[in-house]
Amino acid sequence: MEFQHVIHPRIAERRKTSAPKTTDAADSFNGKLALLITKAVGSMWCAYLFAAFDLLSLPAAIRGGIQTIVSWVAQTFLQLVLLSIIMVGQNVQSVAADRRSEQTYTDAEAILHECLELQRHLGAQDEALNQLVTRMEKIAPSASS
Repeated sequence: MEFQHVIHPRIAERRKTSAPKTTDAADSFNGKLALLITKAVGSMWCAYLFAAFDLLSLPAAIRGGIQTIVSWVAQTFLQLVLLSIIMVGQNVQSVAADRRSEQTYTDAEAILHECLELQRHLGAQDEALNQLVTRMEKIAPSASS
């Protein structure tokens, strides 16, 4: 009995797509606008701008005493400045995740290619073995007589 390779439908589907990226999800106006704002607020320049803006109110906080300073740090400085810095970190992680995703996708394609090559190689071996068996069957009856 000869083996018949059946190609999985996902193989053809994979050839039509690439690895998904974070920016692929922003396909509507609202998504694009949100991504634009997130990129702007999630930049170190925005963190610097927020820090400079917050420093404008620092003299008033100092004049108000320790409770006002603690309140200023917790409610103003940390919330505005750290928000942007955390977003920068998340953006860096997102880029790294996209790279890992792309590498995994490329690796999977390479493995798939190697498996298909192995399948062709095994098919060629099957053909060669079938030819040998056919020759042996032709030789075997004449050798026994």
